[in-house]
Amino acid sequence: MTTRPEHRRGRRRVAHRAPGPGSPDPGAHLELGAHLELGAHLEPGTDPGPGTDPGPRPRRDTPRRLARPAQVVSVAVLGGLLAAVALQDTPPVAPAPPEAAGPDVARPDAARPDAPPPAAEPRTPAPSALGELLTPRPADVSDPGVVRGPVPLPDVPTAPATLQPPAPAGLDLALHPTGDPASPWVVVNKALPLAPADWAPAGLAVVAGYQVRPEVAQPLEQMLAAAAADGVGLTLLSAYRSYDSQVRVHADLVARVGQVRAEEVSARPGYSEHQTGLAVDVGSTSRPDCDFQDCFADTVEGRWLAARAGEFGFLVRYTADNRAVTGYAPEGWHLRWVGSDLVTEMQRRGVTTLEEVFGLPGGPDYR
Repeated sequence: MTTRPEHRRGRRRVAHRAPGPGSPDPGAHLELGAHLELGAHLEPGTDPGPGTDPGPRPRRDTPRRLARPAQVVSVAVLGGLLAAVALQDTPPVAPAPPEAAGPDVARPDAARPDAPPPAAEPRTPAPSALGELLTPRPADVSDPGVVRGPVPLPDVPTAPATLQPPAPAGLDLALHPTGDPASPWVVVNKALPLAPADWAPAGLAVVAGYQVRPEVAQPLEQMLAAAAADGVGLTLLSAYRSYDSQVRVHADLVARVGQVRAEEVSARPGYSEHQTGLAVDVGSTSRPDCDFQDCFADTVEGRWLAARAGEFGFLVRYTADNRAVTGYAPEGWHLRWVGSDLVTEMQRRGVTTLEEVFGLPGGPDYR
């Protein structure tokens, strides 16, 4: 009996009837329909099953099947990049400290059960390759990987072959000549005799019974008075000596001590500072036995002169330190007046002789 199809709720109901001989199995139709329905979603090359014919595949799903593999590849590449960046930002793991020497030795860094957990130290992430690529480089900073040529050095002025002495500080050393016997700055030594040899000053003044140049008289009196005010008794033993007087003094000394010793402490005629009227010899009232002797420098008078004579324009002309320059043995009693201005300039320059301040020859040998 044939049953007419009924329509309910928009769906078609098919009535099943028992198969007869030679009739197809309705289950076979259902199985074939399922294969046809599923065959549209099978990948190429997939066998839908024996005895089934998938038939022509619909073409509307082709773009979707091509897009899915591309998405899988993109996700895999992106995941690899993120993993590489994460590995670069991870700081290296410090090696574990060595175990203690024995099982009973406690490690100092071992955590105690009751100890609070250590505070986490701030960690500065290591620069990553991605961060370096994204960080802008200043325009005025050169790339350290670029090898550049040598940088030219600025021109440096070369020092002169000979250094010039410093300029005088407020004092003109050419103010008075050094070769004129009448000059207060005349330099007389074994290499620089007076010219003429028998020269004599035009006028002389008297201080304590001894003759000196007029410009020396007042400073000498002031010095003697200042020493007396300090309880130091200075006496004058010699001052101006003429050429003839120097002949007698030098000859007498040579006769007593010999030529070599005499010329260490006494000048030949025409080579003596006493002949200029600018030099004096002083004595000690505390130790008269040290007059004209080496021990004079250790007397009260000798120490006072070494400390205060310069205030009045006098130099202790011959000392142990400048003997090679002046050519004479130390004479703490022999004073030469040059004026307080020149004494101050010599102290500023750190020199003790007229030869040094004026750049003139000296020494122990006569010329």
